Amino acid sequence: MAEIINLNRARKARAKAEAKRDAQNNRVIHGRTRAEKDGARCQRDNDRRRLDGAKLEENGAPDEKS
Repeated sequence: MAEIINLNRARKARAKAEAKRDAQNNRVIHGRTRAEKDGARCQRDNDRRRLDGAKLEENGAPDEKS
């Protein structure tokens, strides 16, 4: 004789497993913590400031004679 199953439980279990799989995929895609995002933003800002400080001016430099 076949085992009797509750269709509502089976449907809910399937939906829960699907939600768990979707959550895992989202963690892989968007899985950086706030601290990691803030650290990367801070590093990017520091790099940008350092690069801007090292730029040479194109026109109006005091050494050039026009």
